[in-house]
Amino acid sequence: MDLLFSSLPSHGHLYPVLPLAVAAREKGHRVTFATAAAFHPTLTRLGLDVLDVGMTIPEAFEQVATREGVPTDPGAAREQDPEVIAKLASAVFTDVLVRRFYSDLLAHLGDGPRPDLVVWEAAAFGAGLAAKAAGVPQVCHSFGRAPDPEDDTSMGAAFRASFSTTVVDLMGPDSGSDVQDILETTPYLDIYPPSIQVPSFAGRANRIPLRPVAFAEPGELPDWVVAHEQPLVYLTLGTAFGHAGVLRTAIEGLAATGARVLVAAGPTVDPAELGDPPPSVTIEAWVPQADLLPHVDLVVHHGGSGTSLGAAAAGVPQLFLPQGADQFVNADAVCSSGAGRQLTGEGVTAAAITEAARTLLSDEGVAAAVKALAEDVAALPAPADVVDRLVGFAKS
Repeated sequence: MDLLFSSLPSHGHLYPVLPLAVAAREKGHRVTFATAAAFHPTLTRLGLDVLDVGMTIPEAFEQVATREGVPTDPGAAREQDPEVIAKLASAVFTDVLVRRFYSDLLAHLGDGPRPDLVVWEAAAFGAGLAAKAAGVPQVCHSFGRAPDPEDDTSMGAAFRASFSTTVVDLMGPDSGSDVQDILETTPYLDIYPPSIQVPSFAGRANRIPLRPVAFAEPGELPDWVVAHEQPLVYLTLGTAFGHAGVLRTAIEGLAATGARVLVAAGPTVDPAELGDPPPSVTIEAWVPQADLLPHVDLVVHHGGSGTSLGAAAAGVPQLFLPQGADQFVNADAVCSSGAGRQLTGEGVTAAAITEAARTLLSDEGVAAAVKALAEDVAALPAPADVVDRLVGFAKS
């Protein structure tokens, strides 16, 4: 079978989809991955064919910010009014990226042999619309928690309205589709644990459970990570929301616990900005997170879906320091299960981080909740098992 996968070109959107794509290739299917060229080296190393489709999220933000007269520098943009940031995000994810992925992928689908099935990552709506326009069967692959249809926040309303406008513009006034219509009618591969999924979504007939599998570029872990005697805490703010000030505060708070701390500064923070750490703290620009998680005792992080689900699957308690996007949603979901805690805004202090980390490392109730969440993840079907269902979707 000829499968075409597509996702937004970012670690948080692409990495959750790779386990299924690799499993399909290993079962003998031809797999082509359509995304921007920045991630093509990773994809080709995995044995996947590639198509240059779409644009990066930073490129889309720069385009919208320039159009709106807003600073494009990430540091300056972070200081913008929340309503301005929400407006930018809405334009990026429901308009600019949708249109670009739609036009690029539709051109490919019209030029050559069509795939038997398009598997599109849940934020790559343009790929799903292109498949629909071309008449190719499609499946949506989630990267995190499903959108809540009862979300009445201003951002939720803005996203829905902007997306509906884009769909009508691309597909015609009779398309009758919005975000919820698409998610209700398209087979939906759901990698979010059912115990913390949106309750109204967990029982949908079109939902296909799929176990989240952590993915990272291969790398070496220090010997002391595997053989550590003290509790080991992993600190990261991910690949897109790094903030030196937050990391410095977290390092100070975590060092006071007496634990060993491993910090991944990420691509947006220069490790030199974090100063000279205490002897118990090791700072790296990058670590192979998927390999690291089974060895740690606590993860302190921003709340990206990949890290949240990876830590949940590994049976590790989590301290959330959410910075934006869907991170508050993931923090709320995991914390509602008792498997984590979160600190936000002015509550992110070194003392608060020390206290929360100590509780998460020692509380028996937290440990029980963490174990239950890990069992919930483990009970979901593995990617290799779900591949066989794709054949049926291609023929439908």
